[in-house]
Amino acid sequence: MEKNLRIVYMGTPDFAVAPLERLLAQGYNVVGVVTMPDKAIGRHHDVLQSSPVKQFAVSRGIPVLQPERLRDEAFLQQLKALNADLQIVVAFRMLPEVVWAMPPLGTFNLHAALLPQYRGAAPINWAVINGDKETGVTTFFLDHDIDTGRIILQERIPILPEDNAGTIHDRMMEVGSDLVVRTVEEIIAGTAKAIPQEQFLTDAPLRHAPKIFRETCQIRWNEHTALSAHNLVRGLSPYPAAWTNLVNAQGKPAALKVYRTALTGKRTDGTPVGTLQTDGKTFLHVALQDEWLALEEIQLAGKKRMSVTDFLRGTRLEGCTLQ
Repeated sequence: MEKNLRIVYMGTPDFAVAPLERLLAQGYNVVGVVTMPDKAIGRHHDVLQSSPVKQFAVSRGIPVLQPERLRDEAFLQQLKALNADLQIVVAFRMLPEVVWAMPPLGTFNLHAALLPQYRGAAPINWAVINGDKETGVTTFFLDHDIDTGRIILQERIPILPEDNAGTIHDRMMEVGSDLVVRTVEEIIAGTAKAIPQEQFLTDAPLRHAPKIFRETCQIRWNEHTALSAHNLVRGLSPYPAAWTNLVNAQGKPAALKVYRTALTGKRTDGTPVGTLQTDGKTFLHVALQDEWLALEEIQLAGKKRMSVTDFLRGTRLEGCTLQ
């Protein structure tokens, strides 16, 4: 079979482009791509935007399927006609059994975490938000329940103090691309060991990775230590970004996105949480229950994203607090 193996690849965002590109570079026969329908954008929703995976597939001349519903009979017939030996899923949708069970060699998924930890939609974000020192990527065969199938391969990735969700995403994309190719190689060779996730369980409680919503991103200062607020910012940067309300002396709030912070080690010693401390030029600190946290890169509603030094040049903060 070797590289004549017929592969159908399923994915949507940038994260899914790199593994597809790596497969093609290694000479694998990708006979079709399945991705999300084009998205209506623009003020009047009159412009259609293709997914990054579709754009890449079209540039390489690969047939593209964009079903609204994965159980649609017309789509299932088109997919079946591709006669795939193997299907690969990277950052797509939950597949019904009629889809993942179609190819003789099965369907495997690349997941952005060390399963069984962080099952769900946002594993990269939650690993950083929770202050983990390590994450990774996992390939596993799809099963009936989401992110529960038998594990094929895993690769660990350190989370460094200076990392945020964006840097982990980019590093994970490269490591994950290699893991996808290694997984295909093992499946072809018949050496892939599909191990039930139960064998990877430890005494540590399982953590989940639910979808990120706007309310998830709000920094509720009273609920955080400096470290946990810092990790929340890291885990949501650069997108969708943590946010808070900058409240002026008259009590009027304005949304403030926070992209980068730093721990100061300076204790607040009873200063009310949310109090701001600044010299008006070089630094802006916010009081938490234990320490001052330095805000380093922020974006006030209606303004550009900027460093705190640039922000302080044009903003008066007398009487302002964060809430």
